[in-house]
Amino acid sequence: MPRRPLTAVPAAVPTILVTALSVVALAGCGQGPDAGAAPASSASSASSDGAAGAGTSYPLSLDNCDTRTTVDAAPQRVVTIKSSTTEMLLALGLGDRIVGSAFLDGPVPDSLADAAAEAPAVATPLSDQVPGSEAVLGLEPDLVYAGWESNLTADGAGDRATLAKLGVATYVSPAACKSPESMPDPLTFDDVFAEIGEVGEIFDASDAADDLVAAQRDTLASVTRDDRGLTALWYSSGDDIPYVGAGIGAPQMIMDAVGLDNVAADVHDTWTSFSWEQAIEADPDVIVLVDATWNSAEQKIERLESNPATARMTAVREGRYLTVPFPASEAGVRNVDAVVDLSDQLAGLDL
Repeated sequence: MPRRPLTAVPAAVPTILVTALSVVALAGCGQGPDAGAAPASSASSASSDGAAGAGTSYPLSLDNCDTRTTVDAAPQRVVTIKSSTTEMLLALGLGDRIVGSAFLDGPVPDSLADAAAEAPAVATPLSDQVPGSEAVLGLEPDLVYAGWESNLTADGAGDRATLAKLGVATYVSPAACKSPESMPDPLTFDDVFAEIGEVGEIFDASDAADDLVAAQRDTLASVTRDDRGLTALWYSSGDDIPYVGAGIGAPQMIMDAVGLDNVAADVHDTWTSFSWEQAIEADPDVIVLVDATWNSAEQKIERLESNPATARMTAVREGRYLTVPFPASEAGVRNVDAVVDLSDQLAGLDL
């Protein structure tokens, strides 16, 4: 999802990560998967000679976004790009492995604040945009963990083949894979949980990953899905042309779990350019507003209410807005929190 550099974004207080991090803290770094591990993601696959319970066996080879990547040992020096990757490592208790973080979409949630404060590279990011390869290599990483494939190009942090030749492994969030062969279609919570498991395997922290997945599954199962058949528009950004959540990405996955029918669900993409005419015709019951510093929920409300055409929409007229912080709108450890928070907001609306 396109964005501009930012420094902060208001964030909803999450619930699941508090519980999950407590479990992780007790469990410590894991030595191997258990019977409750998440199923393998369709976006990537891992191979290892290690037996269950014996910890990760290295070298570990992964098929990741149409690229074969090999990790020779549990990474100790990691550059994370995007909030989703940084927060993944913090949630797994691996913040001490981060030597550089960049292109963060906003502050971490309250539940990860202490972990972030103990990670200097997160407290003081390397860059508010995609870092250049020179800056990345200067940190001598053994792994670059990117939220988007586009982060790993010659004009960005470095292309994957070149980094591999220099001894730097790369890993892209599988939910962000773009080719039809590797992109989750549609993205599901099993895909999100599979990434947690795969990252746990990469870092020889499978027990911590299994505990985090189990906690998130329990919380997700505790949400009562709204059954009123309410429709929603996921409004991410844009003025003249709104950019909205489409039918196969994280917004659709989250809205499905909440019980909202996406008015742009027929668009076979993760996000899409929409039109105000389409939105007005659909007349959604509620509007989900992505809250970001460069395009806040308040700015979106002002835009909707000041335009005579959009002001006639039922959701605008009745003030039926739900908000989600930008970092929770992309696949990662905050998606379950987004479901809980949006469900609570929905229940609080006068419908």
